[in-house]
Amino acid sequence: CLTQINIKEEILNELILLYFCAESPSPTETDSEDEVIFNRILKVNKDSSQYLQEGDIVPQRSRSAISCRHCNWPQSSDGIVRVPYVLDPTYEESHIKGIHDAMAEFETLTCINFVKRKTERDYLIIKSADGCWSNYGKVGGGQTVSVMKGGCMWKGIIQHELDHALGFLHEHSRSDRDKHVKIMWEYISPADRPDFKKFENSNNLGLPYDYSSVMHYGPYTFTNTTGRATIVPIPDGSVHIGQRQGLSNLDVAKINKLYNCSRCSTILDAASGSLRSANHPRNYSDNTNCVWLIRTQSGKISLHFQAFELQRTRGCQGDYVKVYDGSSKSSAVLMDKTCGSKIPNDVVASSNLMLVEFVTDGAGTAAGFQATFTSGRSENKENGKEKQSN
Repeated sequence: CLTQINIKEEILNELILLYFCAESPSPTETDSEDEVIFNRILKVNKDSSQYLQEGDIVPQRSRSAISCRHCNWPQSSDGIVRVPYVLDPTYEESHIKGIHDAMAEFETLTCINFVKRKTERDYLIIKSADGCWSNYGKVGGGQTVSVMKGGCMWKGIIQHELDHALGFLHEHSRSDRDKHVKIMWEYISPADRPDFKKFENSNNLGLPYDYSSVMHYGPYTFTNTTGRATIVPIPDGSVHIGQRQGLSNLDVAKINKLYNCSRCSTILDAASGSLRSANHPRNYSDNTNCVWLIRTQSGKISLHFQAFELQRTRGCQGDYVKVYDGSSKSSAVLMDKTCGSKIPNDVVASSNLMLVEFVTDGAGTAAGFQATFTSGRSENKENGKEKQSN
């Protein structure tokens, strides 16, 4: 009888874990960060019937997607790039929330907006096929982005596949990669070597190589010898590559440059840190709209304002700071529009995500603000999970 109870408890715990993977998943502490995005993709795709290049990219026969001329999604006159999509009707509420949360960070940090398809000719079909995979860029008509329910419902994985659909390569495929990483061919089986191909004509956008890109392979990806890395950073082999949290600042910069987005956005992903308005303690500029996405690995985020002086207007309709409990402006509001010179109370998020928005008008400026943030211990997040699963 006790054995049956234990088995039932184990099954229940597995179901709870699967459910919360779709929300804002973090791996267990024993998972290495690179395993979670790319090696996790490879594990899932091992059983896929889809022919894939570089582990998760659907090749196009008609053209070389690397140098394609018309694979960007079109930009509207208002500067927004709207990418229409439809969702697999078999997704459950938790899966839909996971996909929407991943999309929300693109909308917050770039000019990319994923919008539900009406009648558009070109669109994404996001469905639970056999693996985690996508095309490079816009290919025309309905194109599949596979986000399988069983193993792809991690924010970083969803963003990785959506970034492919926007027209981005794996970071190690860049033409200048040999200046930044060494490919250890001896630990890569011949069948896997094409997945480490360097594209001589890649569009690097004049931006630096990004070891922490959501698009980077992990150090042991495709290794044929346990414990032997296939990609080693140079000259400093201890530099970490591959991560689990999602888009990096350089990922965001690349999207904004490729799509001519005018965005003031910063990701703060350390366990603690600071942020401030431009020029502080000197006056900030007119007509700015900046966001800081604070995204720690675990725990609840606490924001503490050290200095605060914004032009005061009725209802703070001119210059203001606003804080959200999540990664988008559709998240719950933690601190509504605040202006004037009174230092606000500390603000505490319910999770490891917080968004700070700073908007100014064209009529007068002030010294602005400075704030610090910290994140609680990881058990805060575990406690949150327990409450939600009851």
